[in-house]
Amino acid sequence: MNLGRVIGNVVSTIKVEAYQSGKILVVQPIDPEGKVCGRSILAIDAVQAGIGDIVLTLEEGTSARAILQEPESMTVKHVVAAIVDSVNMKKE
Repeated sequence: MNLGRVIGNVVSTIKVEAYQSGKILVVQPIDPEGKVCGRSILAIDAVQAGIGDIVLTLEEGTSARAILQEPESMTVKHVVAAIVDSVNMKKE
């Protein structure tokens, strides 16, 4: 799982049938302190996340398809699996 912030939506008028019901989000990976770390990704939304939300993404096809309840014929690289309420770090 990876932590990220939703920074945008992808709008497409023509999609492969398997993607018709899915919303595609632009997610910026962040560290637990909220600092940007890495390049943004596209992820299919499974939890109705919106711009500004902190989310957990999965980066694995089988798990992503299981969350979306989609057939194996659908290709999925990233899926938004949860909206994060808070991140607590123990400081030593």
